[in-house]
Amino acid sequence: MGAEERERKVYRPLRRAGLEVIPDAVPDGVMPFVGGYSAADAVGGFSHPYDTPRLVERLNEDWYELAVSTGLFDHRREFLVMLPQGTRTHAAALRNMHEGYRVMPPALWTRVRLLERWDIMGRGAGSAFLGVHAGHPGFGMMALDSSVYIICSTGERGVDVFAVAHPYRSAEVLRHLEWLAGYDNPYGNPEFRRRIAAWLAGRREPATAEAGTGAGDGV
Repeated sequence: MGAEERERKVYRPLRRAGLEVIPDAVPDGVMPFVGGYSAADAVGGFSHPYDTPRLVERLNEDWYELAVSTGLFDHRREFLVMLPQGTRTHAAALRNMHEGYRVMPPALWTRVRLLERWDIMGRGAGSAFLGVHAGHPGFGMMALDSSVYIICSTGERGVDVFAVAHPYRSAEVLRHLEWLAGYDNPYGNPEFRRRIAAWLAGRREPATAEAGTGAGDGV
């Protein structure tokens, strides 16, 4: 997909939700995926059932409070959000997962800035890239320095959001990444495994610890 198509189909809907995409600016050394975390890694979070009054407003308020308290934003309110390669929507990713289809392009980090007017849980979720529709969000976000990861998911009864502190230090997260990097089967994505393996190898070298500016939206 070309830059113009991605701008039209992905970036513009996100901008309407209050997220300005900053292309080609992901810091070097950012872990490509966060998973396998345990309750001990959590530093905050909240849950709201779907029948909560003013659901979208409550979700937005609590997300912002969690983001500020855990340090998701830098001084310019910039952070990372996980977006799919191409224009595969969040709903399509969920459908593929539930159908057991796992050969799909991995999502990548993209740097964004939170604008003055925003609606992450409403328009953001309705953009098709941060959820299924308004009030049914789903996304992964991380601070530029990787100090916190915030995950949002929709379940059968409501929305769950929680933050993981320093995911790159978590033994559970690292163990999960090592498993993913070595997990070779016909359903796995080779590119995804290579990204994880490269990050795991690089993090063992002190010279790679400094964060800079990457060459693209991905890691």
